[in-house]
Amino acid sequence: MLDRLERIEKRYQELDKQMSTPEIASDLKQLQALAQERAGILDVVTKYREYRTTANALEETKAMLAGGLDEEMTALAKQEVESLESQLDNLLQELKITLIPRDPNDEKDIIVEIRAGAGGNEAGLFAADLFRMYSRYAQAKGWGIDIMSLNESGIGGFKEIIFEIQGRGAYSRLKYESGVHRVQRVPVTESSGRIHTSTATVAVLPKAEEVDVSVNPDDLKFDIFHSGGAGGQNVNKVATAVRITHLPTGIVTTCQDERSQLQNKVKAMTVLRTRLLDTERRQQEEKITQERRSQVGTGDRAEKIRTYNFPQDRISDHRIGLNLHNLPRILEGELDELIDTLATSYRAKQLEEQTV
Repeated sequence: MLDRLERIEKRYQELDKQMSTPEIASDLKQLQALAQERAGILDVVTKYREYRTTANALEETKAMLAGGLDEEMTALAKQEVESLESQLDNLLQELKITLIPRDPNDEKDIIVEIRAGAGGNEAGLFAADLFRMYSRYAQAKGWGIDIMSLNESGIGGFKEIIFEIQGRGAYSRLKYESGVHRVQRVPVTESSGRIHTSTATVAVLPKAEEVDVSVNPDDLKFDIFHSGGAGGQNVNKVATAVRITHLPTGIVTTCQDERSQLQNKVKAMTVLRTRLLDTERRQQEEKITQERRSQVGTGDRAEKIRTYNFPQDRISDHRIGLNLHNLPRILEGELDELIDTLATSYRAKQLEEQTV
């Protein structure tokens, strides 16, 4: 492992030299590529240099002990050795985690699909709550949000909403959200005060670009129709809504939120490519072991991953046994503690796999 870290640091130094040359500095495209590679290994190099500094300090302290010290200095040196050895062990574990291969989709923008599940109108309201939670989180990160498709339930909820989040690292942060989310609360529509249990499904997909997925135009069926709002209201006089069917897979995407047929077509194609890429990715995962598929973020979306319990002011993530309180704060988009804990657990499992 240390040999590998040496090679990474050497590459980091090479990148520094290349980026400082006039030839590279004047070539924006190449400069950006090198800067991105450099940023990708910066954390590893920083941690490795800290490890090496600590290891050198430990050797020097041990050498002092071997050279003979008075009783007081010997006691202090022994304490320092214990402290440095503990630091070195911690740094070694952190380095192992930083060397875990990164998900190639981590830096991508994402398409998020939220659909009401069991629970009727209350499920639709919960879907709207989830959309608001992710929207607030994205806004706090300075990310952009663009609604691709929306099907309202008529009482302020959503039967389905599909939206894009644009921001560096969006997938790396929100990929753990895919799955069935369950809410337990007294619905606003409940007059007797009984607690209901409802669900909504969330799918977080890395946004596919044209270079990621090749789509044969002959495999597509396009339908153009008049768009309309809830209850048939706001029907456009001009047919602008677009429905695209991918004939080989049966995947259907629809967009009717834009006034332009072309804009709706572009959005629907974006969602289609993203779903095709996700289908391909999941098929590849099927070739991996069952243990791998059951890990955080890669399991079957049909599994319940989280419960939002309003009476007890508690949110429980069932994948890692995590319980947090202050639901209103979390639903306002303060998700970092939850996401950080999930990410740490996921990396720990990956590390465990590597050492088996």
